[in-house]
Amino acid sequence: MRYILLLLTLVHTSVFAQDLITAKMDTVLMGSRFVFTAVHESEAIAWKGINQSLKEVIRIESLISSWDKNSETSKVNLAAGIKPVKVSEELYQLISRCKKISELTNGYFDISFASLDKIWDFDKSYSELPSSDLIESSVQNIDYQNIILDKDDRTVFLKKKGMKIGFGAIGKGYAANRAKLIMTNLNIKNGVVNAGGDLTSWGTKPGGELWTVGIIDPFNKEKVKLWLNVTNIAVVTSGDYEKFVMIDGKRYSHIINPKTGWPAQGVKSVSIICPDAELADALATTLFCIGRKSGIALINELDGIECLVIDDTNKIFYSNKLEMNYLVKK
Repeated sequence: MRYILLLLTLVHTSVFAQDLITAKMDTVLMGSRFVFTAVHESEAIAWKGINQSLKEVIRIESLISSWDKNSETSKVNLAAGIKPVKVSEELYQLISRCKKISELTNGYFDISFASLDKIWDFDKSYSELPSSDLIESSVQNIDYQNIILDKDDRTVFLKKKGMKIGFGAIGKGYAANRAKLIMTNLNIKNGVVNAGGDLTSWGTKPGGELWTVGIIDPFNKEKVKLWLNVTNIAVVTSGDYEKFVMIDGKRYSHIINPKTGWPAQGVKSVSIICPDAELADALATTLFCIGRKSGIALINELDGIECLVIDDTNKIFYSNKLEMNYLVKK
């Protein structure tokens, strides 16, 4: 029923320019706003790509959701500390990639952060902070090294009772990648998928111009702080303005540091620019947690990846080549 209601909220548009049709769909998936844009000579093919992409994101959500008790992810969580669970090749490979990113980031990206989901729920209002003891106790269940993968049996085992995995810090990036793949397989050579701030682009606008991506001002989300020109690249932005709670006049973001169990502080917005939306999604979360200086130092060590960080004083910082390669000078 949820998806039937969701489909009724779709906004469709088609724009014709220079013998190319730009088809666009705006809807809500994975709890976020998704915008699918396809540019093609055939309106039918453009819409076929968008509609197939929509179905694919719905399928992915049913696979990785930790709220759906029938999902593979939920079955893994329910068996934590009890037994390994056989999963699909797709979920196995996704978890395997997540563990590799955890190793790269020294555990600042960790899908077992979901062990805190009952402590921090940013869809609710808070009158006081959770207790430090409760947070410290739950942090003991966060450790990607206790996610045990068996390649031969294709099983996932969470070693400790109380452990959980969740894909809130990488799932939309994975979905954006899959939607792009579906459209490019249909020979749609120009398009954009924006999965709630996890954007992947390819080709150009109908007139041949690059795609333009706005970076929201984290102090006023009705304004754009600056613009980037992009093509064949992903731009993923995470901001503390997306979900948060205010307690005693202080903002606590939905982005949790897996090392401490507390919301990350000091950074207001992180944008990662790289070819892979899934990796960019994970790295955006990582930089929030490790902070501006260490985060930019990490990105500067990685080939083909750039970042833009806005700190809590509204100052902008870039990795080595971002300003030269992507920033729109105005």
